Amino acid sequence: MRVSKWIRIIPVAFVMYMLAYMDRINVGVLLPAMQKDLHLSASAAGDIAGIFFWGYMILQIPGGILATRWSARKLIFILMLLWGCAATASGLVQTEAQLKWVRFLLGVAEGGVWPAVLVLLASWFTNRERARANAVWMSCLPVSAMLMAPLSGMLLEYFDWRTVFVIEGLPPLIWAFVWLAVIKDRPTEAKWMKEDERKQLMEALQREQKQVPTGTDGFGSALRNPLVWGLVLMYFLWITGFYGYTMWVPSVVGTFAKDPATMGWLTAIPFVCALVAMVVNSHWSDRRMNRIQHVTIPLLIASAAMIAGQWVESPLWQMVLLSITAMGVYAPYGPLWAIPTAAFPVSVAGAAMGLQNAVGNLGGYFGPKFVGMLKDATGNYHAGFYFLAVSLLLAALTTWLMVRASTPGARQTKETSM
Repeated sequence: MRVSKWIRIIPVAFVMYMLAYMDRINVGVLLPAMQKDLHLSASAAGDIAGIFFWGYMILQIPGGILATRWSARKLIFILMLLWGCAATASGLVQTEAQLKWVRFLLGVAEGGVWPAVLVLLASWFTNRERARANAVWMSCLPVSAMLMAPLSGMLLEYFDWRTVFVIEGLPPLIWAFVWLAVIKDRPTEAKWMKEDERKQLMEALQREQKQVPTGTDGFGSALRNPLVWGLVLMYFLWITGFYGYTMWVPSVVGTFAKDPATMGWLTAIPFVCALVAMVVNSHWSDRRMNRIQHVTIPLLIASAAMIAGQWVESPLWQMVLLSITAMGVYAPYGPLWAIPTAAFPVSVAGAAMGLQNAVGNLGGYFGPKFVGMLKDATGNYHAGFYFLAVSLLLAALTTWLMVRASTPGARQTKETSM
């Protein structure tokens, strides 16, 4: 493993998306205050948490295509500026309708970032490194939740929820210029790389592309590929459970931790466990060159822990099972996103990942929404979490049956490491 690209690419991308995720999930910590101030039902609160994903799908496919054909670096710079403005505007709203519109626009601005970064990482890391590279970068998700839940809780001690939105919306506007200065789209543009290092990396990436099945370039080819639709279905089911869990964890913790600061710190515990699970699972997946098992098994564990959590009343055991669930829902990230970049040619992978992320992330709307609706209907979170558990179970089965059948290379590949 070459150290330079890991040090220069991953940390900047890590901070960039950590800020994006912060602006996405801080609504979970702020929901109790927002519900009281704006007189929101649990269903309306779930709608506000989830409407982000209707906007999020708009730039997914264009983002993947633009990153491939134009520049991931420049595209993400522009989107950072836009989402920073939208995140800050969340603190200026006065009504439920205004908040929904701003959260929708935040989703639009963040929508193209995910596929663009995956295209960027595929230009820098070989298949044998990619699950680790994806996981180290994607570990910004639990790290962001781990850090930002306590931060949002502490800020609520001194400011109202509107001011917290404004404060947490400013950092992306600054980091965008760090991103633009440091990141390069491909090794050929990196003056800091030694010539032999650059040549070796480019040859390895080119060898891998020659082993990938060829086909028609772009979105049309992605639409006709059964593996893409298997990944879309699996991702939709997974994200339904994932964001339904993530958005409502603070509220569940709030049932036994009454002040915002304590709730924020306790909410961070499951995400510390999730961070460890992501890194270990992805490292193990790269060593075994097995993707399917390292996606399926964590999802099954998360589903079982989520169901078990509805049968315990002790705050200690609730925290234990919330933590196990977090490990299960976060661990598949690295191995899953190593599948499309290994299975598709570069010209198709951007569109394929954009389609997967666009449709799949609509689960981020339905998960929180249905949990909120079931909470209103039943008066507790049990039915909602059963729904999320079933969604995760179906995601695991879809991965095992559909994705495994469509891509033997996702289970085991034999690329030569650098």
